[in-house]
Amino acid sequence: MTDIHAVVSRPGPVEAAILASLGDSFEVKRRALPPVTLRTLEGGQGAPVLFLHGRGDAGTIWAPALVEVARSHRVIAVDLPGFGHSSSLPFRGEDRDAAARFFVEPIAALVRELGLAEASLVGHSLGGLVALELVLGGHVRPPKLALVASMGLGPFASLRSRALFRLGPERIARTLGALALPRAAQGDAWSERLARLEVELFSVLGGKAPPVRAFDALLPIVGPAYERSSELQRIDADTLLVWGERDPFLPAPIAIGAAAAMPHARLVMLPGLGHTPHIEGAARVTDLLSSFLA
Repeated sequence: MTDIHAVVSRPGPVEAAILASLGDSFEVKRRALPPVTLRTLEGGQGAPVLFLHGRGDAGTIWAPALVEVARSHRVIAVDLPGFGHSSSLPFRGEDRDAAARFFVEPIAALVRELGLAEASLVGHSLGGLVALELVLGGHVRPPKLALVASMGLGPFASLRSRALFRLGPERIARTLGALALPRAAQGDAWSERLARLEVELFSVLGGKAPPVRAFDALLPIVGPAYERSSELQRIDADTLLVWGERDPFLPAPIAIGAAAAMPHARLVMLPGLGHTPHIEGAARVTDLLSSFLA
């Protein structure tokens, strides 16, 4: 019998305050999908939209977009396996395909559990890669797909990104604290709160080794990153690519190439922003997403 890894983590003070500010219109749920448990943040009614975060974050990182999109849609933000407050099995694989399955298979199970086969998808970085896998694997047929600084669109990743992720943004957040906040925040209230939330999520001690090992297999220190550029033409969903013009990890040419390859894609490049535009320019990206998904 396969062991089920229970979730025992609790929100820190920054996340707890954000959850409280969302009020009774959103519910935090623990979804048991053996052999893992996934935490979701759910609210609204209507056509479903599934939000997928990047490495080290949690579904709450999408809070301002969830509030706006939930005015006309059912929204589900999930903590990816091993991150936030979701559990994971140990990662014992070695290759990139095994690493992709580590993240994708539990989310595909959630899609089946919640009847999200025709949900729109929103994903940042690692979450964008998971969104691509859900579509290309036939798990979801999204009417709309929003990819924010997404992995998986090409084999290139900067040396800076490989070094940073191998060193560990979690270790950096624990060491530097507030100094590790995103660089180019545009000053809106949500940007400040989400930057502090990201540091809090990254700073949690213990429990993150399996997803970090899987992530490292997707983005090795040398060689091509895991990617699906040769299959992007298969994606027929209405697609929005949102990119920070100053993204130091996945530079703008990746987004430009992906937009050209995808049949129904448009690219919005945001001046002054880096790899986390939904944090650094939260109000701007929230407006973009809510308008696109309307």
